Amino acid sequence: MASSPAGAEIERLIQLLAKLPGLGPRSARRAALVLLKKRETLLEPLSAAMRDAAAAIRSCDICSNLDTVAPCSLCRDPRRDPTVLCVVEDVADLWALERAGVFKGKYHVLGGALSALDGMTPDKLNVGPLLTRVGTGVSEIILAMNATIEGQTTAHYLMDALAPMKVKVTRLAHGVPVGGELDYLDEGTLSAAFTARRPL
Repeated sequence: MASSPAGAEIERLIQLLAKLPGLGPRSARRAALVLLKKRETLLEPLSAAMRDAAAAIRSCDICSNLDTVAPCSLCRDPRRDPTVLCVVEDVADLWALERAGVFKGKYHVLGGALSALDGMTPDKLNVGPLLTRVGTGVSEIILAMNATIEGQTTAHYLMDALAPMKVKVTRLAHGVPVGGELDYLDEGTLSAAFTARRPL
């Protein structure tokens, strides 16, 4: 077997980069090479930014968003409507909705979607805290689940869990394609989906 032309440190960098979404071994190798060639202008600032982020960023105790303050800036914002709660699978989905600028209420991040294959059961999701929050004056729950089998399974599970609480439950409608994930949709599509939400 041929030996690697790169040292152990470079190989470790490549292996870590390859674990990022969208980066395979070849893309990771190219990214590592760019970082190493631009050490002073790219690698060192990136390293410092990652170190700072690891030290400062935390999960919000209320909604599970990521921020440098707790509660997060969205939960603290007095201009946001506390009676409308948008439930998303992941922080990336929350960020996608914020980029679209279509929602002015509060969020709740589940931390995933139900999936028997991946071992994601209801007890591993932030369902308990969601039910607690509903009892604090929430009048509408918007289920902004991804249009995947797992997302729809999660939405149905939440509908059943929320049924006894007599709260209005809506879900995203037009614009979200079956099999699509919120983080990959453009702002126009997300806006249309929010505008056309309907009761369940």
